[in-house]
Amino acid sequence: MPLSGPALSAHGLCYGYEGREVLHDAAVELAYGTVTAFAGPNGSGKSTLVELLAGVRVPLRGEVRRRGTVSLVVQRPAAPETLPLTVRDTVSMGTWGRRIGRREARKVVAEMIGAVGLDGLESRSLTELSGGQRQRALLAQALASRADIVLMDEPDAGLDSASRRHVHELLTDQARRRGVAVGCASHDERFVATADHVVRLEAGHVTSCATYTPDTASAATPSPVRSPSSGMRGCSSTPR
Repeated sequence: MPLSGPALSAHGLCYGYEGREVLHDAAVELAYGTVTAFAGPNGSGKSTLVELLAGVRVPLRGEVRRRGTVSLVVQRPAAPETLPLTVRDTVSMGTWGRRIGRREARKVVAEMIGAVGLDGLESRSLTELSGGQRQRALLAQALASRADIVLMDEPDAGLDSASRRHVHELLTDQARRRGVAVGCASHDERFVATADHVVRLEAGHVTSCATYTPDTASAATPSPVRSPSSGMRGCSSTPR
């Protein structure tokens, strides 16, 4: 993956439902090797922004540029009772399209299932899993794809505190070790405080962007990069 320049950049993003605009002129950048948290209350536009960045929604205005492959983990996935997919099947789908042999694919699948703590549940149907376990299976699928950019809509929803901490550590490891650009919507302020960059939204507007340094992270106090008072909308997470 190219490591210079932003992995993903978006400018002037606007989106609406049934004539009502819910995201207004948003601009963000994700850098390789970093974790960016999208924070804000329910209805602030976090999920819409993540889906626009991933390309599953088309903006009314604005553009998104991606420099690499993208994987998306959705929030609270439903599993139809008639869907005959096991955990192993689900994670294996992440290797589709990759030019690797079956033996290597099986190794990757086993590694990712273990990484998200679903060992022993490989043959369990998705319908038999809890919501949190399904969330972890889809996270394993995303990581098995070895995508350059991983976008997630509250992957820690429905998880207990220990599982949330494990998922957050796993995402940070992917960014540090593989250089992945991670973008994650979350309500967990403890995770937000550990992210490299934080984009806060309110009522569909990007209200602030902050970069955490080791000193500010330990104090859980962000260093603002851009703010509404400066007249600049959106933010950049590209290292300077």
